[in-house]
Amino acid sequence: MALRSLRLRLLASAAAAIFLALALAGFGLNFLFERHIERREALSMEAKARELLGALRLDGSGKPFVDTLPSDNRFNEPAGGLYWQVTTAAGQEHSPSLWDQSLPAAMETPRDHWRVRRIPGPFEQGLLVIERMVRPDQSGRPVLVQVATDDGALLDAQREFGREMIGSLVLLWLVLIGAAYGQVVLGLKPLARIRDELDRMRRNPGARLSADHPTEIDPLANAINSLADARAGDVDRARRRAADLAHSLKTPLAALAAQSRRAREAGAHEAADGLDRAIAAAGAALEAELARSRSAVAREAQASERANVLDAAEAVAAVIERTEAGERIVFEIDVPEDLELPFAASDLAEILGALMENAARFARRRVAVSGVVAGDEVRISVGDDGPGIADARAATALVRGGRLDEAGPGHGFGLAIVSDLVSATDGTMALGTGPLGGLEVRLAWPVLAAS
Repeated sequence: MALRSLRLRLLASAAAAIFLALALAGFGLNFLFERHIERREALSMEAKARELLGALRLDGSGKPFVDTLPSDNRFNEPAGGLYWQVTTAAGQEHSPSLWDQSLPAAMETPRDHWRVRRIPGPFEQGLLVIERMVRPDQSGRPVLVQVATDDGALLDAQREFGREMIGSLVLLWLVLIGAAYGQVVLGLKPLARIRDELDRMRRNPGARLSADHPTEIDPLANAINSLADARAGDVDRARRRAADLAHSLKTPLAALAAQSRRAREAGAHEAADGLDRAIAAAGAALEAELARSRSAVAREAQASERANVLDAAEAVAAVIERTEAGERIVFEIDVPEDLELPFAASDLAEILGALMENAARFARRRVAVSGVVAGDEVRISVGDDGPGIADARAATALVRGGRLDEAGPGHGFGLAIVSDLVSATDGTMALGTGPLGGLEVRLAWPVLAAS
């Protein structure tokens, strides 16, 4: 499954690339170390070979012999790990350390420099050998000179270096992965800023992405701004068309209402009642459409507008108290004086007006309105001491056409319209049973949106 996180993709590719680079560097370092210690050992053996050449002689038959043995004691110990051998066509001489063994000769040996090679040696040892053809006297007869050492110590040094190098490279890989993580975080920081600005655009559609972005991000920001402008224009045109349609239908509805009155006056009461019901349903649908237009306006309102919750609640209560249903109701408003929400006061008045009017219609005696900042939310609740609502019917009441009281007046758009307005202002709405025993509508807005 492909990684969906851009950060993980970048880190995974960086980790793979760094690992490959360090692996190649490890092979290269190991090869260079092997060449280095081999060269150093060859130089050491060349010094011993020059000491050997100083004592090399040929007898009358051309057989080689050495006047003075080299000073290194390992040449004198059987299987001591250091060996020499001189060979001519007439015979051969070698160090006591070879005992009854001998070094294999190459088919062709250089005359102008020491050749270095690895060979399997006696005593089950691998050997590093330097060899060269020399002419020790005026006779001009060639002598093959070979000096060899056990390469076990060299291999041990290579393995130890390899282990230490692998540990160092793993540590370096982790350090570089940390550096790559920092680089990725820094490189993706502009995208995090885009995300924050998009969240601000969601809460305030009038806002746009800033122009202060890296060159690589500018095309994305410009495209998003252009899309937001186009969407805002489409929404505005659609809202205006819906509002124009709703207003244009009011005249035909008024004409139908006049026809209903004439029919009633003419004694056609049943036909007039049918017309009145149809006119009322159409009027409620128009009001719902106008409310949707108002919710769209609320969604596009600037965040600088503020609505005082206490002022709005008291104003709505003062209006409802003058109605027939509100004369018998006691409104209990418990809201801090400085509690505000970041949208137009008219929108808040419409939200509270619909909820408080609905509560007054069902309440027996009391309607309670409260507001508080709780944690990361601003919470407002409107409750009554009426019959309440079953939890199973709460979702139905928020659907357009859904009603709490099927026998009462109305067309079931009130709570649905309130839900639209609350959602448009970045809030949430829930129904339940309140402390007074009746229905309680609970509204909440994030503190971020309300600050």
